[in-house]
Amino acid sequence: MFIDKIFFVFVIIFSAVIHEYAHGWMAYQLGDPTAKRAGRLTINPIPHLDMFGSIILPLIMVILPGGFLFAYAKPVPYNPYNLKDQRWGPVWVAIAGPISNIILALVFGVIAQILTVASPIYPFLQLIVFANVILAVFNMVPIPPLDGSKLLFALLPDRAHQLKAALQQYGLMLLLLFIFVGYALIFPIIQGLTILFLAWLSPFIS
Repeated sequence: MFIDKIFFVFVIIFSAVIHEYAHGWMAYQLGDPTAKRAGRLTINPIPHLDMFGSIILPLIMVILPGGFLFAYAKPVPYNPYNLKDQRWGPVWVAIAGPISNIILALVFGVIAQILTVASPIYPFLQLIVFANVILAVFNMVPIPPLDGSKLLFALLPDRAHQLKAALQQYGLMLLLLFIFVGYALIFPIIQGLTILFLAWLSPFIS
């Protein structure tokens, strides 16, 4: 339905804003004021909107036939050299985004279960959970510039510097390849987590 597409795009954009805010908030907690100074340490969506990723791209996808919808917000700037922990600080900043989406999925999943499938807003709550699970799982794929790559780089030994350099150099190409070919690999995880967030309370409230 057209209304579902529009709603899903708004959810993706707002959830991406929360995702980016979480990056900036974590960086600020760890000693980097870059996002705050740039006026990005806010959940007001306006400073986070990207003309192409938040407006033009989703508009095109809504108009065109097909089921794939996506949008993104401007990445929050931060300076890793300001972080108190130079090794793990960037990891905490990176995973703060996906964690924020998991929290949103969990909260709206609880609301959906309390209201039950009989509620007229249940399908919209499902979409909120699904959108946030997509953002969380997709961003944890260990391909630059996604958040998961920061965790991978922290875990790799120093002698793997050539692998890190290769991933950074060809990251965008690998990411595009993954989107078109490898997305099927993470879809079962997305589907499973969505079902889990929409059902885990059932034994306690049935």
